[in-house]
Amino acid sequence: MEDLKSLIREVPDFPKPGILFYDITTLLKDATGWRAVVERMRAHYEASGAEVVAGIEARGFIFAPVLAYALGTGFVPVRKPKKLPAAVSRVEYDLEYGTDALEIHRDAVQPGQKVLIVDDVLATGGTAAAAARLIESLGGTVAGLGFVIELDALKGRGKLNGRTVHALLHY
Repeated sequence: MEDLKSLIREVPDFPKPGILFYDITTLLKDATGWRAVVERMRAHYEASGAEVVAGIEARGFIFAPVLAYALGTGFVPVRKPKKLPAAVSRVEYDLEYGTDALEIHRDAVQPGQKVLIVDDVLATGGTAAAAARLIESLGGTVAGLGFVIELDALKGRGKLNGRTVHALLHY
């Protein structure tokens, strides 16, 4: 995976002093690296039985639809509040500095449907855990949570209650 890590730009002190930001835009613009990310995630999840891939706004929207296409499944957006036009289910969750919320169309996931949740980075785990709760509130089963990057020191995996988690890269 070092080949992919070499394509990710590290930006110190962004978005605030003391934070080292892993910028994936440099990976996305590299055709070989981009293809490798999609192919490695597809290979990992092809036997998962996922029937739909849910992407978490915003950067999950980059990876989830492409992975859904590669797996031959549909794509479902998990959005910030007030972005979806039909009836929604909503979940609020805690952040280090307050609260946030995610929404999904109520008819996006069918009871018993296996859903793969995808985002770019697993950090503290709050957003991913909220997305999993949303899927489960609709009767869906979380087939896995997939990330390009996991920031191991932040222990976000611990908030995912024993769910199956996979990240291509670890920092």
